[in-house]
Amino acid sequence: MKKLLIIGTGGTIASAKTEQGYKSVLKIDEILKLAKIKLENGYKIDSTNIMNIDSTLIHPEDWEIIAKEVFKALDDYDGIIITHGTDTLAYTASMLSFMIKNPNKPIVLTGSMLPITENGSDAPRNIRTAIKFAMEDVAGVFVAFMDKIMLGCRTSKVRTLGLNAFMSINYPDVAYVKGEKILYNIPKEKFQPNGSPELDTKYEPRVVVLRVTPGLGGEIIDAVLDAGYKGIVLEGYGAGGLPYRKSNLLSKIKEITPKIPVIMTTQALYDGVDMRKYEVGRKALETGIIPAKDMTKEATITKLMWALGHTKDVEKIREIMHTNYVNEIKS
Repeated sequence: MKKLLIIGTGGTIASAKTEQGYKSVLKIDEILKLAKIKLENGYKIDSTNIMNIDSTLIHPEDWEIIAKEVFKALDDYDGIIITHGTDTLAYTASMLSFMIKNPNKPIVLTGSMLPITENGSDAPRNIRTAIKFAMEDVAGVFVAFMDKIMLGCRTSKVRTLGLNAFMSINYPDVAYVKGEKILYNIPKEKFQPNGSPELDTKYEPRVVVLRVTPGLGGEIIDAVLDAGYKGIVLEGYGAGGLPYRKSNLLSKIKEITPKIPVIMTTQALYDGVDMRKYEVGRKALETGIIPAKDMTKEATITKLMWALGHTKDVEKIREIMHTNYVNEIKS
């Protein structure tokens, strides 16, 4: 019999209505009872609740707590499920992908858009999908939502209200559940460990994201550095361009890139950046900016935090950002 662990962290899936609005108050056993999921049904489920918060309140130190709890459970369970609020679920999935190296079991994050306490909640459906996939002989960090299985480091939340809230970005869905079957889009052999599991929770949380908008000037860079941030992610336009006409943003970035890593992602959801395509991108490249290529915004941000936890050398960070560890970036 497969043995599964469900780790509760809170979120909409654990919420009930209060005078202050929906609030995370339910424990895993209560969620499973409301979802009418048995603790033994061809599998045995254990549960633990390590926090119970709206995922808006998640901080980087919480990722370390979750990673350590998951790593500790790898030897004792066949699969691990994490219930999580949807707002920062993709960030957590991405960071766990870097912090837990070579996992030898499926680690599956899920949640819901409607509280388990509400009629028509998607929580039972998503939990069942997560349970089914957590019993597969695969390894890695995944997200289960609306019958889809997505690679954790390729997942982004794309809707605020719709039930189909998550999409796999620049990477196929790994699989989907149809009835009692799991149908793979990618051969499951691709998701096997490359070595022994290793916990690596070094990170630097002081990373800021700046969205480029018309009129943004270089003084924002001074403000960021004065505030003590150690890395910058720029959301540029289109394929990765920065304004240089009537703006000192480009020249200011050129001043800091020898000492502070600046990563370029795009405001667009799909296709990533190709900074050699346009003149505005090539000029930005000449400043020493590091392209995020086709990584999600969530993977870009968490990977930079993780990289800064290991080195402050910009060229070494460039190498880390362009190394494909868990299929988060096209090689």
